[in-house]
Amino acid sequence: MPLKSLSLRALLIASTTVLAPSFAQAQTEAEPQSGAEAESAAESDLKLREVVVLGRYIPEVLRSTSEVAAFLAPEDLARQGDSDAAAALARVTGINIAEGKFVYVRGLGERYSSARLNGSPLPSPEPLQRVVPLDLFPTKILENILVQKTYSVEYPGEFGGGIVDLRTLNVPEENFLEISVSGSYNTETTAQSGLTHYGSETDPLGFDNGTRKLPAPVRRAMAQGSRISDVNYPADIQHIGQSFTNAELRLLQNNDSIPTNGSYSISGGRSFDIGGAELGIIGVLGYSNEWRTKNGIQNTAQISEQNLIEFSAHDYVQTDNNIGLDGLFGMGLDLGDDKINWTNLYIRKVTKQTSSQEGFDGAQADLFRTDRTAWYERELYSTQVNGRHFRGPWTFDWRTALSQTRRDAPYESATRFGFSPLANRYIYGGGNNDNRMTFSYLDDKVVSGAFDVEYVQPLSSARDITYSAGIEGYENTRKSQSRAFSYFFNASDDSAADFLFLQQRPDFLFANFNINPDRFVLREVTAGDGGAAYDADLNVFGAYAKVDAEIIPLVRAAVGLRYEDASQNVTIVDLIANEPLAPDIQRSYDKEESYVLPAGTVTWNFAEDQQLRLGASQSIGRPQFRELAPQQYYDPDSDRTFIGNPYLVDTEFLNLDARYEYYFDRGQTFSFGVFFKELDKPVESVVVETNLTEQQTYINAPKATLMGFEVEFKKVYDSPFDTPFLASKEFLVQANYTNTSSELKVDPNDKVFPLQGRGQERDATDFFQDGEQLTGVSEHIANVQLGWKDEAAKSQATLLATYASERVTARGPSQQPDLIQEPGVILDFVYKKGFGIGGRDFNFDFKVNNILGEQFYEYQQGTSDTLRGLVIRNQYDLGTTISLGLSAEF
Repeated sequence: MPLKSLSLRALLIASTTVLAPSFAQAQTEAEPQSGAEAESAAESDLKLREVVVLGRYIPEVLRSTSEVAAFLAPEDLARQGDSDAAAALARVTGINIAEGKFVYVRGLGERYSSARLNGSPLPSPEPLQRVVPLDLFPTKILENILVQKTYSVEYPGEFGGGIVDLRTLNVPEENFLEISVSGSYNTETTAQSGLTHYGSETDPLGFDNGTRKLPAPVRRAMAQGSRISDVNYPADIQHIGQSFTNAELRLLQNNDSIPTNGSYSISGGRSFDIGGAELGIIGVLGYSNEWRTKNGIQNTAQISEQNLIEFSAHDYVQTDNNIGLDGLFGMGLDLGDDKINWTNLYIRKVTKQTSSQEGFDGAQADLFRTDRTAWYERELYSTQVNGRHFRGPWTFDWRTALSQTRRDAPYESATRFGFSPLANRYIYGGGNNDNRMTFSYLDDKVVSGAFDVEYVQPLSSARDITYSAGIEGYENTRKSQSRAFSYFFNASDDSAADFLFLQQRPDFLFANFNINPDRFVLREVTAGDGGAAYDADLNVFGAYAKVDAEIIPLVRAAVGLRYEDASQNVTIVDLIANEPLAPDIQRSYDKEESYVLPAGTVTWNFAEDQQLRLGASQSIGRPQFRELAPQQYYDPDSDRTFIGNPYLVDTEFLNLDARYEYYFDRGQTFSFGVFFKELDKPVESVVVETNLTEQQTYINAPKATLMGFEVEFKKVYDSPFDTPFLASKEFLVQANYTNTSSELKVDPNDKVFPLQGRGQERDATDFFQDGEQLTGVSEHIANVQLGWKDEAAKSQATLLATYASERVTARGPSQQPDLIQEPGVILDFVYKKGFGIGGRDFNFDFKVNNILGEQFYEYQQGTSDTLRGLVIRNQYDLGTTISLGLSAEF
């Protein structure tokens, strides 16, 4: 295997060192700490302890870490009022959220960021990503969230934009029991018309009662290893075809008044004194049922005589019923110098989706309507055990975890109708591709373990040096497969009778009476040559060593290296045993690389309450499983088909950071930072055309750079007013802004290796232009929070604004302009009020999200003299959501 030692020119020049998290040591005299005291100090990053350096006591965790990082404390999560981790992170400097669930750090897409749960890696239930979507995590199960924007060696070397570490609730400091209920109204959905389908009786609970289970006759036929058709199963094909569920899952229904959204949760915790030790137990249970309707337009484009015009155009209505279940159980044992925690998390998110598209199909040159129904189950289960042990100057940490996600999508049904002038309405087209049922399944599992050791050596009464080292290993495995079926129509000799027959409702059309050799015959249309299933695995072993020392008074440096070895494999699976792969199809794609990754920081506490950080590191980014697998996947949200590229290689990063920080009061700060990243072989998303059909795939661009600056300000003001209502209030002003500029570096002689042509080299200029912006990067990201808090009245109110400028979502096909999305401005308001009734404490929440009614807007636009025109790719209104919540403490 190749061993890559990544040179670090800027690191050597600047004499900076490891980007490893370290706590600033007190500059005042201090007595040696016992193990228990060291435990308390180590946990202070989560509890915002007071740290003494050159200046006043300031309870600010970000001041005591050597990294450029952002921290959402419990009070931040409560003030913002966001329901899930993704929404909460949208308020953080330099972060914006794509598709409501994926984190973009400093403009780099979700593929360059990673999420961890209590320090352990997580799998993903998403077909298109290896990164877990953060909308899965309700904020009610989280204690805090840490976002690290600079690389440190105790984390895996796969780092580009940042690392998000979600910390769940643990041992409670005091006993509690809380019950909460909330409801919400969306202006585009609630009490408005939408679509649905019957499904099963237990759908509102988030579980199917067996209606969507793959029928037994189908399973038996599949087990025999032959493609299901009338040729292979002539005696059984009618029975097999009639075994599929029809009306409950195929017939669309209009719902004239979509119901309101609701959620319910109960949480509790208790601590026990068991003879010198403390045992803590905590639990959370939650259920939610929400609806979302999109009334929008989706188009594709083509170039005609220097004009960008619509090729296909349609309106659509899509209603999603999202049902969520989540549970957390944690147990912790504190023995003073020894502490052990056990955390179990279960999250289930189900989407019952019903949609209808109507418009002009450029490829078929006709008017059409396509009705779709789907049921998507996403589950995540994680169990973790970790411990921390103190022995004099030594600290030992260990953790192990098993996390598994699953995505099951049975009966994705699509039925296409063509417009008949004679009937003056849409009727079933009768083509072999005009109906389809797809069953897909994905299972993703991560097993991980890590051990860290730390030794503290005093240099003087006020300075010390910390030596640390550790190892971590994890295995990520994924299995993905998809089976598809269609009914083929057999026309009769009586065309008039056929015309009348095809005008039936779809549930009548595909009723058992019509599933026979004379009308509809079932055939399996699962993709061949390995296009329907793959197995994948990623095995990573890493070891690091670092030194963190205050080399001279007020100057602290951290230096270290990480060695990391990884092997990655994607193997095409023959779902149909009797149809072996074609001889020219590669069955397995293997990648194995080893790296030595240096990193470092220097922190200078040069003035009262002020410090300067300098940092540099190198890191990598690996292609995700889905980006490598040559399996087609249709995404209904974007109306695009995705396919991977097994010829992708790792991306290598050079990261440089500098930041000035000024802490002028308790929890109040001003900071200004600059950053620079150089990317070698970044993975870019590209739209290509195949037989007049668009596919989105992935290609390594030659090189890219990303640079920018970010500024943050947070201050609390005492009330300047003497009126009874305002006198007791504290006012918050918080704002941050990030400016990011990125560009691809493409020379005329650069080559790329796309899937088309099976990895044969192509000129990079066929897909990329020099100076283009990286996909996913917004040049401007800004957040503003204005609010007040009244401790005496137990109330607080906050106005929150989030802005992200336009960003490229994919490269345009066939020399077309790139696809652009404009996230716009999202303005929210949150009000909270506490009160007591009958000796019980209650809390009332009022929230308004998207006050300005921002919409989702994606487009292509020709802006040169040689190409003009604008085509809207996807547009729909998000609506304004009004929420009311009530919780009671017992």
